[in-house]
Amino acid sequence: MKNRLLSILGLFLIVLPVFAALEVGDTAPNFEARASLAGKAFDFSLRDALDEGLVVVYFYPSAYTQGCNIQAQQFAENMDKFTAAGASVIGVSLDSIERLNDFSADPEYCAGKLAVASDPTGAISRSFEIVVKDGGDGWEDTRGVHFNHGYAERTTFIVTPDGEIVETIGGISPMENVQKSLEAVQRRQK
Repeated sequence: MKNRLLSILGLFLIVLPVFAALEVGDTAPNFEARASLAGKAFDFSLRDALDEGLVVVYFYPSAYTQGCNIQAQQFAENMDKFTAAGASVIGVSLDSIERLNDFSADPEYCAGKLAVASDPTGAISRSFEIVVKDGGDGWEDTRGVHFNHGYAERTTFIVTPDGEIVETIGGISPMENVQKSLEAVQRRQK
């Protein structure tokens, strides 16, 4: 019980914002990563996604953690609205692709609607000037599974097809993050 309480407290601390990231007007770094959608791994390229329209790139601490579960579920529930506004969404975390295969297919969270990308070294996160912290001795997720990878602060970028960051959203709750992201893409709707 004590370890579970410490894990929950530690995960709460993960969501507290440090918020140092690329800003509006900056160019989003292009990246390629292994990603998962509906439990199936694929190769994701930001450049290719931008060829199709706006991209919401959201960084989150870890799959199967309290705030991240809420955020993924909210993105999945609103995916039709993002698509209708001409935007795609990619989540990025330091989770392994195997962990993300489970998360992306989980009907309670990504529900097969939300793609999530693996950034196991934190290089993608750092390229967006996201603070990456060491996982230390690790945490226990909401399923009771131990993990010990590092984590990136929760920050979302709205990126236009020419690669410009037109919104940077951070320092707010997971639900507010999704709502502000949706509002941002709807303001730029095709």
